[in-house]
Amino acid sequence: MRLPPPAAGNTPQRLKELGPAQVAAIIADDPRLIVPVGTCEQHGAHLPLGCATIIAERLADDLSAASGVIVAPTLEYGVNAAAECVFPGNASMRKKTLHRMLNDLLDTWEASGFREFILLTAHDYDAHQEALDTVITHTARVRVVDIYAVDIADLLTGQSGHLHGGEADTSLMLYLAPELVHMELARDFALSPNAARRYRRGNLRVPKDSAGSVGHPTLATVEKGNAIYERIRDRIRERIFLAAASNA
Repeated sequence: MRLPPPAAGNTPQRLKELGPAQVAAIIADDPRLIVPVGTCEQHGAHLPLGCATIIAERLADDLSAASGVIVAPTLEYGVNAAAECVFPGNASMRKKTLHRMLNDLLDTWEASGFREFILLTAHDYDAHQEALDTVITHTARVRVVDIYAVDIADLLTGQSGHLHGGEADTSLMLYLAPELVHMELARDFALSPNAARRYRRGNLRVPKDSAGSVGHPTLATVEKGNAIYERIRDRIRERIFLAAASNA
């Protein structure tokens, strides 16, 4: 099944599909680069390991299509939350590894003319976010965009915000890639607000008696996914992409 068409019916400006002369012509007008950063991490038995990657990549493509800003190849690995049991297929980097990789990549892209980097991620684990937040450039601006920093509480019925593999993740995947979602395997696992905060900060492991997800994935729907996606896309576009690019 094909995904819904890109925003505004335009084609994303994917770096991997462009030649050097094309890149130079685009960044002469807008020297920004979107860098989607995903994870290879279980989100419960009902969702694919690339859940966060698929969401970030699709959003990056839509934002590129709507703005003309170039989008880099997706980094498909991030810093995963610890778990009390082994999940086959999980692949995680240490925080300093992701940090160094991004430092190296942004350094070479900055040398070629990019002046602003938009690191886009759908993974709000604190250690992962810290790796992105501490990236260093010479003079280029770095903006870290956590898509779940957008308020979606009013669009959810069983949660006040995003939880790993829960209502929001599952709804987004039902909208973007329904063929990869197995709702018959979805299992709810509630966390107290305090436990949820500890989990994001790395002080609480994914409980072994959960299916790997937390929250209420059984409440997910395609309609919620559509509304959540449009809310996130539009807010990020308004706050990040409608502003003038830096040409420092």
